[in-house]
Amino acid sequence: MLISGRNIVIIGLQPWYTDIGSNCKHIATILATTNQVLYVNIPLNRKLLLFKKKYPELAYHFGVARGTKPALVQINDHFWNFYPPSIHESINWIRSAYAFDKLNFLNNKRLARDIHWAATELGFENYLLFNDNDIFRGYYLKELLHPEMYIYYCRDYLRSVPYFSYHANRIEPLHISKADLALSNSYYLEDYLKQFNPNSFYTGQGCNIELFNGYKTFDPPEDIKHIPHPRIGYVGNLYGLRLDEEIFFSIAKHNPDWQIILIGPEDESFRKSKLHDLANVHFLGKKPLESLPAYIQSIDVCLNPQRVNELTIGNYPLKVDEYLAMGKPVVATRTHAMKMFETYCYLAEKKEDFPILIEQALYENNPLLEEKRKSFASTHTWEHTVSMISEYILLTEKGLSKYQMKAAKNES
Repeated sequence: MLISGRNIVIIGLQPWYTDIGSNCKHIATILATTNQVLYVNIPLNRKLLLFKKKYPELAYHFGVARGTKPALVQINDHFWNFYPPSIHESINWIRSAYAFDKLNFLNNKRLARDIHWAATELGFENYLLFNDNDIFRGYYLKELLHPEMYIYYCRDYLRSVPYFSYHANRIEPLHISKADLALSNSYYLEDYLKQFNPNSFYTGQGCNIELFNGYKTFDPPEDIKHIPHPRIGYVGNLYGLRLDEEIFFSIAKHNPDWQIILIGPEDESFRKSKLHDLANVHFLGKKPLESLPAYIQSIDVCLNPQRVNELTIGNYPLKVDEYLAMGKPVVATRTHAMKMFETYCYLAEKKEDFPILIEQALYENNPLLEEKRKSFASTHTWEHTVSMISEYILLTEKGLSKYQMKAAKNES
């Protein structure tokens, strides 16, 4: 059951115009089918103004800041995208907690003022405020905006990311503790949230089953047609903090006949990787989201060779759902979050396991296994996730304890 007839303001780390898959965008889209939703983009900051030529995707937002473009853009009858016009101070480099907090409060006040203006324009007298993992910019908004309910949604352990960690280690626990409701997309992160807020719950994770539809036949993309089989592939951001480059290297060296297909943008560590020197490794670059099902369908075995660290251990592997939805065999690093997938995937304990499991996956694959994978992935819909979010919002409004909530959910 979805909540309905409510006003909902959403802030987070991903603007509406991002071209990558986004939990927050999917959640907002579902919520907007039965509610009025205001989706707030990330505010501009001083540093972006200095280097704006590097960010053509921000041209519209710069126009809003100059007053030449409207800040509110209507997406449909119940859904608006908001470009905050205020410029925020660039503060992440500051090491003094006192100075950081003062300037962060100033940034929060500016964002609160902008949101209040937009909410007033739309006639939102009361609203729920949903924060998608924005530790700093949302920290004071509960006190500044007085929403009906303040919801903190955690989908990544950002305290392990160097960019966030210095102040996040101090601020995120405080942020979580003052939320009216804390939600996560993995059981690992639910346990993390519960350390600071007893009203914390796992809501599941959605997958775009309509896009990643394994029952459709896609034409092979032009840049993969010439690459021989077997194709062993990874689709997603190639970031050294999350992925173990050495696993890709060992797979490629194990069998030169295996063609390693890597699809997605590379960070500095991957751009400098020795993988570029191997003849059977193919970097195809970043692709439009809508083209990814065709690439996955053209791959024989899909990979998710994660590093095991604080960031990845409990991170929900959305790409695994997407692989499975396409019916593909998956070989992945065993992590806490991968436990729920172990019946449908081949899980590696160490680097040396990957080639063995890939051989097994190639040998065992058949239509029955493909159907089981598709069927499992089809249970992970965004509608189901938003339904769980809705239930916890309604139960929180009733003032139930976490034990009463569990009992109420079991009865429903």
